[in-house]
Amino acid sequence: MSSRAAGRSIPLPIQSMSARTQHRTGEPDRDSESVARALREVPHRRRNALTGDWLLVSPHRTQRPWHGHTEPRQAAARPSYDPDCYLCPGNRRAGGAENPTYTSTFVFSNDFPALTDITVSRLNGSSPLRAAAPVQGACRVVCFSPRHDLRMSGMSIPDIRAVVDVWGEEVERLGVRYRWIQIFENNGAMMGCSNPHPHGQIWATSEIPHEPGKEDVCQREYHATNGRPLLADYLTNELVAQERVVAENDDWVAVVPFWAVWPFETLLIPRAHRVRLPDLGETERDNLADILRTLLRAYDGLFDTDFPYSMGWHGAPEPGGHQEHWMLHAHFYPPLLRSASVKKFLVGYEMLAEPQRDLTPEAAAERLRSLVHAAHPSHP
Repeated sequence: MSSRAAGRSIPLPIQSMSARTQHRTGEPDRDSESVARALREVPHRRRNALTGDWLLVSPHRTQRPWHGHTEPRQAAARPSYDPDCYLCPGNRRAGGAENPTYTSTFVFSNDFPALTDITVSRLNGSSPLRAAAPVQGACRVVCFSPRHDLRMSGMSIPDIRAVVDVWGEEVERLGVRYRWIQIFENNGAMMGCSNPHPHGQIWATSEIPHEPGKEDVCQREYHATNGRPLLADYLTNELVAQERVVAENDDWVAVVPFWAVWPFETLLIPRAHRVRLPDLGETERDNLADILRTLLRAYDGLFDTDFPYSMGWHGAPEPGGHQEHWMLHAHFYPPLLRSASVKKFLVGYEMLAEPQRDLTPEAAAERLRSLVHAAHPSHP
């Protein structure tokens, strides 16, 4: 087989056919069982339906010994107020401004923003081989709580709901001027967080960035072919299979996606067709706060540590309009692999070829799901 032919991989089914067959007839299908077994045991590639990217899955490698780098355990408990923290209430920030004595969420413009509204009419020297383009934007910081010692997993549901409301308000406010609003949180020093005070960021840009741009294309193409949102069909598929579902409530489902790159990566999807955070109703926001705390506490329980992660929301680009092909969702990318001190590295083959993972998404989901069920025995 030529290398060109080898590159045209036939996608494996997003859901093992055995789950579909059993759902219809109540009896297993031998051929589909062999597919499911291969997904558990044999090296294969999986396609990310949201981006079109591929990754290599090598289940047999989970048995290999580990003698690599380990991270130091996290420091002891923090105080509820730190006089040296530039995010705590009443303290002076690095840029010189003084924080108010806030008692709930607090939002301010980043003192050292990665994006500004400086307009550049042209960039000298720009060419097809040295392409550059102007971009404008704004950067905001969201302090989730006045307490320095909390993480979102330790906050009350009403306090998390307040964060959800701020996210929606900022999307509405910034969306008037910018095309893309990226809400994200880097949690833990392992993910590059320089301040442990519970906070996230919001970057608004005049252009759609690379990752959501790929999602926009794939969702648009799927909707044009099938007449339905890609993630709506994907969620239906996952709810039938139940192989990768971690937690769910009346309005939200958290799954380890079939195409997950990070060991315990999760995707949070609304049951209803919502395209942006401001679209969420009151009950949906309450249930979002609930499932966020449930998921993050499961993460913390996985290795009995303050679990590091990067997370972020992807909603339809601005300007408004329904944009039927889009569906709101959040990505959680945690780096830990085998324990609280061993993380996943994206190096070598991952940097030069494509991402690779050993632990299957199904096995990762089972471990997280067991922690959710242990904490909430009546959880769906």
